[in-house]
Amino acid sequence: MDTEMNGLLEAIANDYLACRSRSEYFNPDDVDVFRESLKIEEGRKYLKIIKKLGSQTCVWGFVVKGDDDKKFQKGDILKAASWAAPARNKARGNIFEFFDVRWTGPNYL
Repeated sequence: MDTEMNGLLEAIANDYLACRSRSEYFNPDDVDVFRESLKIEEGRKYLKIIKKLGSQTCVWGFVVKGDDDKKFQKGDILKAASWAAPARNKARGNIFEFFDVRWTGPNYL
């Protein structure tokens, strides 16, 4: 799961690069700072992905950690409903199968 989570973090950072590189104020160092600001916090049921931009810290999304969830599979990507909980309406992808994400968060349905 570590390899897949690293792939997810890389996809998030690559989308940030694609977005920022279109700006006239593009600074490649900003992408490295953003990439390093992505953190994973491990909870009981989920892995929480946190991003920091400037002085603002927010939750990017969650990934289901185990096989014991009745609604979701291990590796499912969930949008954040709050700082501490995911939106449990539908998975936005799975790190083991397919996902398409933005640096701002998992894609909307």
